[in-house]
Amino acid sequence: MSDRGYLIDTHIVLWDLADDKRISKAHDEILLGGAPKYISVASLWEIAIKSAAGKLSMPGDLLETIQASDVMLLPILSQHVLHTATLPRHHGDPFDRLLIAQAQLEGLTLVTADRHFASYDVAIV
Repeated sequence: MSDRGYLIDTHIVLWDLADDKRISKAHDEILLGGAPKYISVASLWEIAIKSAAGKLSMPGDLLETIQASDVMLLPILSQHVLHTATLPRHHGDPFDRLLIAQAQLEGLTLVTADRHFASYDVAIV
């Protein structure tokens, strides 16, 4: 359990929106629970880029859906970006590295199914 809250990884956001069966019971409990939950603006950016490249279809009402939920948007701050330079190179995905930096600096637990995140000094579930 996280006192400060949870940062939801991009694929978990997409799986939740699609009612995808890959969401674990633990992840589902967090998404439905009352603890503070955040989606990084970096995740919205990643979804937009992949949608524009034809790699996934972005729900047309994505922002409205997020704003109507109990999930808060986490802005990308300069300290988040600069902190990515201090991270070990276990994972090359710039969006994931930014989420790791945000979780570390904001004291959030990452909600992810990505095994690469376990290589970093960050709480994950």
